[in-house]
Amino acid sequence: MTTVSAPTRDRGNRRTEILAAAATLFAARGFHGVSIEDIGGAVGVSGPALYRHFSGKDALLAEMLLDISSRLRESAVAVATSAPGPQETLDTLLNVQITFAIEQPALITVHDRELGNVPEPGRRQIRRLQRLYVEEWVTVLAELHPACPAARLRAATHAVFGLLNSTPHSAGELAGKDMRPLLHAMARAAIDAAVSAR
Repeated sequence: MTTVSAPTRDRGNRRTEILAAAATLFAARGFHGVSIEDIGGAVGVSGPALYRHFSGKDALLAEMLLDISSRLRESAVAVATSAPGPQETLDTLLNVQITFAIEQPALITVHDRELGNVPEPGRRQIRRLQRLYVEEWVTVLAELHPACPAARLRAATHAVFGLLNSTPHSAGELAGKDMRPLLHAMARAAIDAAVSAR
């Protein structure tokens, strides 16, 4: 069975620590409610020291969302090129997205609320990576359901992301080990309903 874990970063990397701390703070207080000094304090450095890593809060936010968009897309490409068939590919794609949703709820919240604060060039890159990520899913779904129009498969993919990325609201009462199979079953049921509905 092909297994690809959700994308992760080297936790010893200072930039990683800064991005993780900023994601937590932005999710809790909003982009405009967090200062460079707040982020520095969260990682044990002075605010001005962060400028050695990022030119400012805008650049930090842009890298945060570009990074996760890029890593998710790269994971999808790796899954699509290594899994033996479309059914296993879909299951592995679901597992990657579920792992991300369970482990990174702060990033989901930041993306949903703060993408508009990313400067336009970065926002275009993020949107492009996300479109490419969606198309990896659509390609797999089209192999499984060749009679289903691509527009329906694309809509189903976005709907599944909405379901899985509800974890900032839905996770908490269930442990991750229980949340994973629940999300997987619900996502599969949503896809089946989407391709069979007329």
